[in-house]
Amino acid sequence: MADVLTAEAVRDELSGLPAWSGDQAGITRTVELASFPDAITLVDRVAVVAEELDHHPDIDIRWRTVTFRCVTHSVGCVTRRDLDLARRIDGIVGEVR
Repeated sequence: MADVLTAEAVRDELSGLPAWSGDQAGITRTVELASFPDAITLVDRVAVVAEELDHHPDIDIRWRTVTFRCVTHSVGCVTRRDLDLARRIDGIVGEVR
């Protein structure tokens, strides 16, 4: 089972992930893309990584806006796996934009 991060640890980690916000209950990032197809491309690429990691974000798509929410559902809180996934998502966003 994944170890739950303390509120302080989540805050510290988020300082290195400026596009993300949240707390122990979950972290989120919203990205606005140039077009709907770009938004779908982003989601498709994140899906591949999520499968690799066997760790899946909640994803909300609204036209050109995509919101990712990471939380380890099995423990109901943020773990290191969520932060690792957030970093991978950031890399993909940089490539798709």
